Amino acid sequence: MTVSLGSIRAAADAIAGAVVATPLLRSETLSRITGAEVWIKYENEQFTAAFKERGALAKLASLAPEERARGVLAVSAGNHAQGVAHHAHRLGIRAMIVMPRSTPHVKVARTRELGAEVILAGDSFDAAKEAGLALAAERNLVVVHPYDDPVVISGQGTIALEMLATEPSLELLVAPIGGGGLIAGIATAAKALSPAIEVIGVQTEGYAAMKCALDGTTPHFAAATIAEGIAVRKPGRLTLPIVRALVDDILLVDEGDIEQAIVMLLEIEKTLAEGAGAAGFAALLRHPQRFRGRRVGIVLCGGNIDPLLLSEIIVRGLVRAGRLVRLRVQVPDLPGSLARATACIAEADANIEEVHHQRAFTAGPALSAEVEFVLQARGPEHVAEIRAALERAGFRSVSTDVR
Repeated sequence: MTVSLGSIRAAADAIAGAVVATPLLRSETLSRITGAEVWIKYENEQFTAAFKERGALAKLASLAPEERARGVLAVSAGNHAQGVAHHAHRLGIRAMIVMPRSTPHVKVARTRELGAEVILAGDSFDAAKEAGLALAAERNLVVVHPYDDPVVISGQGTIALEMLATEPSLELLVAPIGGGGLIAGIATAAKALSPAIEVIGVQTEGYAAMKCALDGTTPHFAAATIAEGIAVRKPGRLTLPIVRALVDDILLVDEGDIEQAIVMLLEIEKTLAEGAGAAGFAALLRHPQRFRGRRVGIVLCGGNIDPLLLSEIIVRGLVRAGRLVRLRVQVPDLPGSLARATACIAEADANIEEVHHQRAFTAGPALSAEVEFVLQARGPEHVAEIRAALERAGFRSVSTDVR
């Protein structure tokens, strides 16, 4: 089987009614900020909060009765696991999911809740994959690959069918790239329906395996990334030639770009994106000139993010925006000095979150103290007003933010 518009339309028929035909909505605010006409495809509204359900269900629906009776196996630490588990359970197919031992407990528990048997094996995805393939051969299970399967790729391509049916005038489609299943399916459908459309892939600088494969360069991988869903070290055997033939460009983003995109999507669009899910919008923020004045469709491919990581990203985003600031203020070591400094901050309409008062560990002169304030502010201009107010009151301040 080859991936084609016909195979993608067949996949659309196979999954119809069992996955969400997610909305494609224009963002007035993000369009104004980026200078492009921004349309977002909200795949985080799937039942398992990610697009992976499409390919997983397409593959499961294609199995012969004998294959269904044997059961299926998938290797995944995230969204693919949940997509396979959910739809296998719906269809009455036994599913085994092999996950690395380092997989967060919440993901393991969620996959089990969806009806799959979970096996923890190996300390990395590659080790888990090796163990999973051996287990599939031993138990005669059908392997549902996360991206290197024509039926799975066709299932992911149904996203482009929906996007262009809703807004045929889109000029660019932007999607993240891990192994390449999503963008291979999207590019196949989009180029068949609208040959002039551009398809842009996005990878992180620390996991640019597909771009390096196309450029003929050697990838160098980061120790960690918040976009773990696209942290793939080797492109798919089937997806690489499709991407080479149909994808117009691959743009790189860094961790800060993705963090900023997550925060903006949450604050402006009131929607939750995981690291990989926010990569498409991160590309608009990082490379605005590439998209300015164009009608751009972004695939927000997933919204599964650890709450602790999300809280850290939000705080870091507030610091970048100058809405959470740390000031070090030198005050005389006299009664009432701290009260005068805090009163000055209050009069400047800033809210104090934390106060640390230090006498000994300071480079200031004797008979002085150093007070570190963590403040809530409205932005950089407000921070400048606060510091000016402190200066007028006789207090010298230094911003210690790390941007």
